[in-house]
Amino acid sequence: MSVVEFLKPEGWLGENGGPRYVQLRQRLETGIESGVLPPNSSLPPEREIAEITDLSRVTVRKAIQELVREGLIEQRQGSGSFIREATKRVEQSLRHLTSFTEDMASRGLDTTSQWLERGVFLATPTEVKVLDLPEGAEVARIYRLREAGGQPMALERATLPLEILPNPLEVKTSLYDVLDRLGHRPVNAVQKISAINLRTREADLLDVPEGAAGLSIERTSYLASGQVAELTRSLYRGDAYDFVAELRL
Repeated sequence: MSVVEFLKPEGWLGENGGPRYVQLRQRLETGIESGVLPPNSSLPPEREIAEITDLSRVTVRKAIQELVREGLIEQRQGSGSFIREATKRVEQSLRHLTSFTEDMASRGLDTTSQWLERGVFLATPTEVKVLDLPEGAEVARIYRLREAGGQPMALERATLPLEILPNPLEVKTSLYDVLDRLGHRPVNAVQKISAINLRTREADLLDVPEGAAGLSIERTSYLASGQVAELTRSLYRGDAYDFVAELRL
């Protein structure tokens, strides 16, 4: 079935189906799910869709913009609107304390990092408090874009006391591999997970639309001695990650 035939209003556009832009959005979603509108294919121009459906261009634009916000359609400057490649979702268990590299390797995915910040810095008031450091202390800080299977997945900013990680430049791939070698691998952690909308900078790095759903995770990790070893604040793509917790009575 061609896109033109699929969008003809007979059979799906009706007076009792709710707002017209919602009906069009749902029709486009159906086309994406069924494969009539395959990944990376282009949509007809708004003017043409309006002519096919007998809807106004304002209605068509509103439906498309909603799908852009949902991450199903992307608009390329000067080229038009395209169906986005479906994002592979990853499940991460909240049962075990693992590194991103270890977690992705268990799924057969290779990981890469784009370094955004790495070095020794003056601790912020929050870092001083959480890591139980004296005022004016310095910390090791690493901030990077984490990718798995060639897809951006998360922004991860980790801060550690210098006695735990004296040289942050030692971290090439897995932070926990380095900590394990140094005898400072955390054994337990407390995590706080919040739903957010990604701001422009973070959305661009994660290759999702501005305002897209994300997961903010703040983790404080501890050594066996009870000493705080790490404060990590991460932003995960909401369309790519599911966190799963096993509960027992």
